[in-house]
Amino acid sequence: MDGNTLIIIGLGVIVIVLAIAVFALFQRRQTAGLRGRFGSEYDRTLRETGSRARAEADLKQREKRVERLNIRELSPEDAARFKESWARVQTRFVDDPKGAVTEADQLLGDVMVKRGYPVGDFEQRAADISVEHPRVVEHYRAGHEIALRHAKGQATTEDLRQAMIHYRTLFTDLVGEQETPSVVLRKEV
Repeated sequence: MDGNTLIIIGLGVIVIVLAIAVFALFQRRQTAGLRGRFGSEYDRTLRETGSRARAEADLKQREKRVERLNIRELSPEDAARFKESWARVQTRFVDDPKGAVTEADQLLGDVMVKRGYPVGDFEQRAADISVEHPRVVEHYRAGHEIALRHAKGQATTEDLRQAMIHYRTLFTDLVGEQETPSVVLRKEV
């Protein structure tokens, strides 16, 4: 081999190594960005899919889906109406915890519809919510899990209280207010 051939081969190797390094850097940045954006939902999706590539593809697909939706903020009037309804649901918890949890779940659905989220099956709702509300979607999942146990008669009053706390976290994020703990739901110390 002559000197020019060795130089060409060497340059080719350098280009390939640089391309691999750039690709690896891009992948790490993408992973860090998705992990930062989705938080614990990234980890849950990774566990569920079993692969970083599939998890990240799923999360990017969620983002694309939600971009096509007409998600909007609530009008001040709608926000006030929903806040009043939420206050009534929390008050109802004292006398009827089971009914209050069912009503809270329905109220969350109403808020989602008004905001422009499609309200189909739970997993799709949670996936859609995770794009704009990644820090609270785990509360939605936890509250829903308790509501499912409640429907089977397997939830205690304390479980129902926890469901309301989880639901309140999502509610305040969807309605756009600061969360203020309710005396009704606070556990006596």
